[in-house]
Amino acid sequence: MISKSEGESPASAPTDSAPRLGPRALLALDPGMTAAVFTAQARRRLEECVRLGPRTAVGGFDDPALREDLAACEVLITGWGSPRLGPAELELMPRLRHVVHCAGTVKALVDPAVFARGVTVSNAADANAVPVAEYTLAAVILGAKRAFTLAHRLSTGSVDEDGSHRDLTGLPWIGTRDLTVGVIGASRIGARVVRLVREVLGATVLLYDPYTDAGLTRDPGVHRSALPELLARCDVVSVHAPLTAETGNLLGAEQLALMPDGAVLINTARGGLVDTEALRREVLSGRIDAVLDVTEPEPLEGGDALYDAPNAFVTPHIAGALGNEVTRLGDLAVAEVERIAAGRPVRHAVDAAGLARIA
Repeated sequence: MISKSEGESPASAPTDSAPRLGPRALLALDPGMTAAVFTAQARRRLEECVRLGPRTAVGGFDDPALREDLAACEVLITGWGSPRLGPAELELMPRLRHVVHCAGTVKALVDPAVFARGVTVSNAADANAVPVAEYTLAAVILGAKRAFTLAHRLSTGSVDEDGSHRDLTGLPWIGTRDLTVGVIGASRIGARVVRLVREVLGATVLLYDPYTDAGLTRDPGVHRSALPELLARCDVVSVHAPLTAETGNLLGAEQLALMPDGAVLINTARGGLVDTEALRREVLSGRIDAVLDVTEPEPLEGGDALYDAPNAFVTPHIAGALGNEVTRLGDLAVAEVERIAAGRPVRHAVDAAGLARIA
């Protein structure tokens, strides 16, 4: 959720009668995204703290009609599908000081030259983390309850030995009490997931991240772990690492084989973190269950056996912000712009030095 302080307007915000002397800003968003991300209230707040150019840079920055707006632009507001910002574009924007991104990763958006020139870049990844963590908590609960296997059995008319339609036959364990949950990656999302499973389920958490524990191990129920130990000990394993050259196929056949019979694997990060063929073998054997919001390839080919496996649940990359959830991104971005207009530092600055190892 966006905190109250993030939604506060700066004390220096102009009244309706005062001239608007805030920094010059330019939207580089598709109009459809602008309408989806900014509520009417958020748009009013934005217009109260900056002077928005009359045009938007949607198709690129080389439109002659944008020349004056680009020359004056101090704050560039970007989002999904915005044109890339490199050295040539920076030449057109000599006054640019801030890029505020109404989405998550900026890797495809900003060239290193942007950081080299001292431009502050912020993103809305914290806001996008909220629905992903919520989805993951739901997946932990439904996976532990064997909801997907039992739904499949119900749909096929399966009954247990006593004739009940609730056929629990052969399940290695079921339920959310006393779970040990493994979280791979102390990312924004991973950290939220750790807190949720601790607060809601009281689960013990094993955390694997070679770089940081994000302060999570101050909780006595959270323990930093090597990856093999985490995989071998956890009932549920949830993946929240970035996909980099180092992490591709992080969970291959050798790693998946460490998971105990009946364990549940959840992936809401990137499909390339898991060896799909190795996972397919483990799931189709019935040894482990899987909840997959991302796959490699994405989507899986039509007719892939994972779609019909009773112990797998595959969704079309829906964990991140969709529908009414995307307005969280706009609210966060507007709060960043309000801070800039008030002369305060942004809260969600992207660390250029750590960009290579984040999502």
